[in-house]
Amino acid sequence: MMQTADSIVIIPTYNERENIENIVRAVMALEHGFHILVIDDGSPDGTADIVKGLMKQEFAERLFLLERSGKLGLGTAYIAGFRWALEHGYDYIFEMDADFSHNPADLPRLYKACAEEGADLSIGSRYVSGVNVVNWPIGRILMSYFASVYVRIVTGMPIHDTTAGFVCYRRKVLETIDLEAVRFKGYAFQIEMKYSAYKLGFKLKEVSVIFVNRVLGTSKMNTSIFGEALFGVLQLRIDAWKGKFKRS
Repeated sequence: MMQTADSIVIIPTYNERENIENIVRAVMALEHGFHILVIDDGSPDGTADIVKGLMKQEFAERLFLLERSGKLGLGTAYIAGFRWALEHGYDYIFEMDADFSHNPADLPRLYKACAEEGADLSIGSRYVSGVNVVNWPIGRILMSYFASVYVRIVTGMPIHDTTAGFVCYRRKVLETIDLEAVRFKGYAFQIEMKYSAYKLGFKLKEVSVIFVNRVLGTSKMNTSIFGEALFGVLQLRIDAWKGKFKRS
């Protein structure tokens, strides 16, 4: 494959047929020239077929697909994507949702934070300047906000939105973190990746974004995801005491 871009956006999907074409087109329309890697976990609704059609008809050089055989977890999807992106020589590797809760127009701002402003990991943050969440029930906003406060207290990370899933990594961050040893599969994965980068001495920067709850399709969020995050954070602190996050 000819590698012509420095940046790739990884989008994990499960049953996103209502959103996937629109999100691909929105990212492709940006001036920067991002590439996209969709990681589909065997969506029964035909999400992967839509991606294949777009690859064939319009975006053969910029759109790529990894198909997996079932719902294997958000964390494993991203790790598979990270490995693919590193193998294919990208310098800036993004995580983004398929459902437009993350605005593709913010991708260049996350890129700039890493490429021009010295960050190793930039985070599209809902909470760095107040609470920037649209169309969430108040209970969910409070749960998410206080989960981030709790993580900040337990880990000592100076980050307001520790569970954010809209991020940009410099290549060297993903090369340094031991991806084999990443413990969590759900939303605690997002905390673990940030904490690993932080403990390894990388520079994290929050970029204020507005998060909009999905309009189409169904949310994958549930209470067990929050349970993993709450107890997982304590485990991360224990791992740090044991010296897990040392640069080799």
